[in-house]
Amino acid sequence: MFDVKNINKYYRLGIRKARDFLLSKKSKECLVFLFFVLVSFGFWLLQTLDDSYQTEFKIPVRLKNVPKEVVLTSDFPSEVRVRVEDRGTVLLNYMLGRTFYPVSFDFNDYKDMGTYVRISSSELLKKINGQLNVSTKLLSVRPDTLEFYYTQGQAKRIPVRFNGKFGLGRQYYVSKVRLSPDSIMAYAPQGVLDTLAAAYTREVKLDNVTDSIHQRVELMKCKGVKFVPSYTDMSVYVDMYSEKTVEVPVIGLNFPAGKVLRTFPSKVRVTFQVGLKRFKEATADKFFIGVTYEDLIKSQSDKIPLTIKVAPDYVGHIRINPASVDYLIEQQELQEGGEEQ
Repeated sequence: MFDVKNINKYYRLGIRKARDFLLSKKSKECLVFLFFVLVSFGFWLLQTLDDSYQTEFKIPVRLKNVPKEVVLTSDFPSEVRVRVEDRGTVLLNYMLGRTFYPVSFDFNDYKDMGTYVRISSSELLKKINGQLNVSTKLLSVRPDTLEFYYTQGQAKRIPVRFNGKFGLGRQYYVSKVRLSPDSIMAYAPQGVLDTLAAAYTREVKLDNVTDSIHQRVELMKCKGVKFVPSYTDMSVYVDMYSEKTVEVPVIGLNFPAGKVLRTFPSKVRVTFQVGLKRFKEATADKFFIGVTYEDLIKSQSDKIPLTIKVAPDYVGHIRINPASVDYLIEQQELQEGGEEQ
């Protein structure tokens, strides 16, 4: 067992073994071998770094002196990617010891160009070359052209529109889609604002939806336009279909005085699908089945087909049973004063 009191003893023993090893013949041969390995590696590294290589750097980009009343309505790049070629020693200096200063552009130099400013590639390359060694060859810059839109207070409120598709579970349907906010402020040059009617969400695709969903959705970007806010909170409410049947009377329409429609049967069964949340709300008085006198006169059949004239917008897959009925146009005598007998 290791004894703390003997630390000094073990320490001296370890030092003595290490000294004996370093002074031994095998140790000297190993050290000489390592020395020549390091020298060879140094020569190889110098020769390798003297060759030409290509690499890519990121250089910051800044737009300065933007007035407070100016709103940039497009994204101005925060950096550009520069691809260069030079000897390895120079590139190593870029990577390890040199920091690139931001490439700056003064807003005041471009304010007379209008609300759309395009900084040419030649101007950008000139500023970048100023930070590179004379021997460095600039191969490419991405993006090679900088541009931005701005406005001085022009804005308008526009509605937000949903853009997407839902894959619903069996017997489920979307009862409502709510966006909050449902309208946003759009900042853009006046010419662009005049063409804007709405802001659309990024395309939303959901599969096998069986429950309500709440999530934040980014708005689709529009060139030269800044949306505030740039997102909306989407709530998708789903409900489950149920089937219901009600009895609805058949009503005659546009019949002249003294004539009455009799159908056999007088009521038909209307079967439809409705969400569980509105199941009780879908009653027989929400439906209307009408047969016009004109259609009966033109018909050469003993039966008249039935169609739904009025139905709630929250029901679907409506079926009528029977789909056609026997009918009779009954003549009634009129009393004095125009009343039927």
